[in-house]
Amino acid sequence: MQANVENRYTMPINIIDIMKHMPHSYPFLLIDRVIAATPSKSITAIKNVTINEPFFVGHFPGYPVMPGVLIIEAMAQAAGMLVFVTHGKKDNEIFFFASVNNVKFKRQVIPGDTLRIEVECLKEMRGMSKYRAYAFVEGVVAAEAELMIAKKEV
Repeated sequence: MQANVENRYTMPINIIDIMKHMPHSYPFLLIDRVIAATPSKSITAIKNVTINEPFFVGHFPGYPVMPGVLIIEAMAQAAGMLVFVTHGKKDNEIFFFASVNNVKFKRQVIPGDTLRIEVECLKEMRGMSKYRAYAFVEGVVAAEAELMIAKKEV
């Protein structure tokens, strides 16, 4: 991925480029690819769920299910990539959850599934952003939530 001064990005954004811009690392980087993005508006990311994920060891033995909180975290990471695509990366900034509301889990996510995460920016205001996020598996909503993310200088 190459960024120019006008903040345009070539799609897809692959895992190598995601790792350059996200503060997360294995095993907590939960998006694998960005397949579409419109700065200040929306982003679509992919998470390939495999049996090799470390959380499946304990959640649950004999019936592996991706923890709901990690689905929400994957949505937040996609929102973080939308911030990056919109505003670029500043070395002294990091983003944290400010709130998570109206969360609904509608289907289990298991090894072999591909999460398609769609995030829409609802509002940006002085260091805070509000998003509506959905995680789909095979076109069916697995989870949805409203996320508020706050910028912090470090």
